[in-house]
Amino acid sequence: METYKIYLVEDEENLSEVIKAYMEKEGWDVQVFDNGDNALTAMVDSPHLWVLDIMLPGTDGYQILKEIRERQGSVPVIFISARDQDLDRVLGLEMGSDDYLAKPFLPQELIIRAKKLLSRVYGSQTTESKKVTLNDYVIDPEARTVVDKLEEEEFIDLTTKEMDLILLLTVEIGKAMSREEIIERVWGENYFGSERAVDDVVRRIRKKMPRIHLETLYGFGYRVLSS
Repeated sequence: METYKIYLVEDEENLSEVIKAYMEKEGWDVQVFDNGDNALTAMVDSPHLWVLDIMLPGTDGYQILKEIRERQGSVPVIFISARDQDLDRVLGLEMGSDDYLAKPFLPQELIIRAKKLLSRVYGSQTTESKKVTLNDYVIDPEARTVVDKLEEEEFIDLTTKEMDLILLLTVEIGKAMSREEIIERVWGENYFGSERAVDDVVRRIRKKMPRIHLETLYGFGYRVLSS
């Protein structure tokens, strides 16, 4: 059983106790924070996964997510919220969250989603572990890093979804992939949002990796070309 470190940021004590109990049954190491400020101070020890409430005393979930993306790159984040579901989902995904659960929810559902996310991000690597170099970007699937050789070996900060998508497209370089296939392989079979989420992630990748040849196949999907 894999031991993962989970940061749970939730100010509802009863809910956090229940979630913590379920996660510890999975053998995970869970640290609970009841306000955003304490969570920020613990960011120096990066967890494998953040489960993050939006409405918090002190620093809110949006600001914490911004700090996570700036300081911890593609560490996966699940947002939970009892506010406007559609607005929070859109804002969270745009800012780089990986999943979203609206309160109230069953703890088992959170565990299922967390397992799938952890497996996708940290699961075993096979032949995909070989580094790929494209237009002086060195893409390492095992380390989940992208280095720009033209910018003094600078690491490019990618969110989990950005990393998942660039790995998918570069492992199968030259292959045309539909939005439907990308959604299924990056977001999972249970994703019920818009396919425009793919376009948003592609747009962000192009901004961060301007030399990558990420081609749009209008009305279909995308592919990455070697040159």
